Amino acid sequence: MSEAISEARRAPSTLQTVALTAVAMVAFAANSLLCRLALQQRGIDPASFGSIRLVSGALTLALVVQFRARPALPGRADWLAAAMLFAYVAFFSFAYLSLSAGTGALILFGAVQLTMLGAGLGSGERFGPVAWLGFVLAAGGLVYLVLPGVAAPPLLGAVLMAIAGVAWGVYSLRGRGVPDPLAATGRNFMRAVPLALALSLAFAMRAHADATGIALAVASGALTSGLGYVVWYAALARLSAMQAATVQLSVPLLAAFGGVLLLSEAITPRLAAASVAILGGIAIVLSQKPRKARR
Repeated sequence: MSEAISEARRAPSTLQTVALTAVAMVAFAANSLLCRLALQQRGIDPASFGSIRLVSGALTLALVVQFRARPALPGRADWLAAAMLFAYVAFFSFAYLSLSAGTGALILFGAVQLTMLGAGLGSGERFGPVAWLGFVLAAGGLVYLVLPGVAAPPLLGAVLMAIAGVAWGVYSLRGRGVPDPLAATGRNFMRAVPLALALSLAFAMRAHADATGIALAVASGALTSGLGYVVWYAALARLSAMQAATVQLSVPLLAAFGGVLLLSEAITPRLAAASVAILGGIAIVLSQKPRKARR
């Protein structure tokens, strides 16, 4: 009887974790689409895109924190998280000047997986055999989705995207367990703004932006970055590092479906098969309880 009651209490928490994680992944995929659309159409330069993205995100989060019902909880000044947020935004934007979407996604999320899985294993987290099967299935689905379109990437673009992936992995790890995800994300954005403005100043001679590029950057910062990262920080409190690494394998898939809906791209048999593999693998991983290694 006690086990049944415990399971009943745990179910709403599990559903909430899944919902938060799903919303965050959709936001990340939408952010990728906005960034690619702005940069590929040359409506804005990458440094300006990153600066507007961070400034608009910081302003949005400051307003939300100011007008919400309860005051912000105190938190430590996490300059490392802010630096990683800036590094991710900056290197991601510049990398997509020379990389195709498939190549960029493979490099980015490969670096994220290595960073977060390495941290999880280093802290003593372990997957069971079933969870490893789910991870391999999801990772294989991602490779199957993007690898056929991957050409030998430009070295500079590949290095920039790999750095962006490591930065995002570290930023995600720093967000685990923060007491107030909204306030913590807002503070991280505020601390990253001066870094972004300095980068824009360094590339001022190459700066350009039209109305569409600015609008896409604002949407990316205020909605899919600022508010999306708040949801992600809230989800991270309920996920192990290895689970958090695995669920992010869904982002390239969601971005591909976004291309189908927004850019009139076709739904191919490859996309359908990859969908089953990635989402099925993630479901297996999330269904397994992570465990600590025996000392």
